[in-house]
Amino acid sequence: MDDRSFFGHPRGLSTLFFTEMWERFSYYGMRALLILFMTAPVAAGGLGFDTGVAGAVYGLYTSMVYMATLPGGWIADRLIGQRRAVLYGGIIIACGHFSMAFPSVTTFYLGLTLIVAGTGLLKGNAAVIVGALYGPDDSRRDAGFSIYYMGINLGAFIAPLVCGYLGQRINWHIGFGAAGIGMVCGLIQYTAGGKYLGEAGLHPAPAKSPEAAAQLQSRAQMFGGLALVAVVALAFGMYTGMLPITAKEIADAAGYGLLLIVVAFFGWLFLSSDWTPSERRRLYAIAVLFVASAIFWSEFEQAGSTLNLFGDRATRTEVFGWQFPSSYFQSLQPLFIITFAPVFAWVWIRLGRREPSSPAKFGLGLLFVGAGFAILVVASSLAADGVKVAPWWLVVTYLLHTYGELSLSPVGLSATTKLAPVRVVGLMMGVFYLAISVGNFIGGRLSSLYGSMPLPNLFGAIAAVGIAAGIVMFALTLPIKRLMGDVK
Repeated sequence: MDDRSFFGHPRGLSTLFFTEMWERFSYYGMRALLILFMTAPVAAGGLGFDTGVAGAVYGLYTSMVYMATLPGGWIADRLIGQRRAVLYGGIIIACGHFSMAFPSVTTFYLGLTLIVAGTGLLKGNAAVIVGALYGPDDSRRDAGFSIYYMGINLGAFIAPLVCGYLGQRINWHIGFGAAGIGMVCGLIQYTAGGKYLGEAGLHPAPAKSPEAAAQLQSRAQMFGGLALVAVVALAFGMYTGMLPITAKEIADAAGYGLLLIVVAFFGWLFLSSDWTPSERRRLYAIAVLFVASAIFWSEFEQAGSTLNLFGDRATRTEVFGWQFPSSYFQSLQPLFIITFAPVFAWVWIRLGRREPSSPAKFGLGLLFVGAGFAILVVASSLAADGVKVAPWWLVVTYLLHTYGELSLSPVGLSATTKLAPVRVVGLMMGVFYLAISVGNFIGGRLSSLYGSMPLPNLFGAIAAVGIAAGIVMFALTLPIKRLMGDVK
């Protein structure tokens, strides 16, 4: 626990830093192209979807990516441990990106499905291993997550520059293939650096008895087999036309399913008798942070959908005579995070006892993301009648969103690892990503409104919700702190 060989942090943080860097390279490289590829004409190599369908598919995919962290956390906690979950997840993700490198609708949907499954295993469990590198009272934890977050965004910064250029200027599928190569690099690095992780995440939580372990293994195999059969049958039925189901109809059904999962999960969480009074209060605090987080991500994650379309259709892609692909705008947020993450980490440590609490930081994040959309109300008003606005409008919006992300996201990761009962920490990390899943789904559906309603009205409504939610979080700061107990 006294290891300080990586910028004052455990050496294992470097392994996870670079693993997530390459995984995010693959994810954001593909995401920078996704909605542009779906809405591009067939003659230009795209799928020719209208914005409504593309937004629904985008929202479904990005929400399922994060919702899959719930079963991914359970599998790691109970069956294989976080270390193997990250490895297996990375392999599946790489297969998904390489599937999208083939030009057909079938391989496109297959690739999205594989990436969802692989990210479910990798994303939350990598963060759990980060938390396991620190003792429960280690003051470096929040700063460590901020450094880890900077590694994530280093990959996210490079990805659109490489995959975006290849996809928009050469061929969409070459861009998708480059994302897969990035994931392979991450797997090589993770395997080579595993020796620095010690025992963190190496084993699943012990079962109550050998009989319970065998029963758990049997049930997991049964449900896994049923899920695989269901996915294959659905894909085959849609491909052959035996099941006349559209992607938008699946997205609509998934929305109801997502709502049902959230209600059922928190119902189980609150009604279970396994928690001590202190643990139960902390779970209530997690629920409030969950709602705030879902609102934040519903706005922030429109970067790859609504804001991507605004950058492609209503923003000039030229600076000082240099023409660049519109997907390059997707590198702005990670660039700002790389720049400001060390500043935020330093500020939190410098403030010491005056550091804002986790609920207050959530309030700041919501105010910043709402303010970013308020900027776009003006920009979209100037972009009427086919006029394209200067790129600086999006630059300022992404800067404000970055401040919001640095205020909320690494803090949310750290707070979840501290508030969650130890025996379900992997599952509760999945709850953090479930909030992102809900936010992504809502954000995707909002992006489907692009072009069907005046943009100033759309951006104005989104801005108002974010700012109002931030004010509510500030009002609830003291009650939430009481629920958190001795967790700071």
